[in-house]
Amino acid sequence: MKTELVGNWMSEGIITVDTTTTLPEAHSLMKAKNIRRLPVVDKKKRIVGIISLGDIRAAEASPATSLSIWELNYLLAKLKVKDFMTENPVTVTPETTIGEAANLMLAHKISGLPVVNADYDLVGIITESDIFEMIVLHEWEALLPVVETI
Repeated sequence: MKTELVGNWMSEGIITVDTTTTLPEAHSLMKAKNIRRLPVVDKKKRIVGIISLGDIRAAEASPATSLSIWELNYLLAKLKVKDFMTENPVTVTPETTIGEAANLMLAHKISGLPVVNADYDLVGIITESDIFEMIVLHEWEALLPVVETI
């Protein structure tokens, strides 16, 4: 983990939204693509924030509300990602080690990090799932010679 780089394990071609995306649109996108966070980008595709499923859930109405489903949907459709996203998210570069990325996630209590290049262009995302996959694959490779001798 000390020498493995984020660039080798990050997900590329990630789905993004812009600041004018509504919360229901972002939520639908997350559900359709089975993802828990969306980077928010500007017109130049530079990251300006990140919105998580938790951010969206926190904005939704309580089940105890007296509003009808139509009133709720109407109000939710007016809410924009820009009002609920985390601005200036913690980021890493493709050259960051997996260990450094994992430490940042632990320190900031987050489960994913946008990956940017020197121009702050979004080039990928590294998540706890990516890191877990790397650990499992590396541990399995390390154990394989031992297993074969049994």
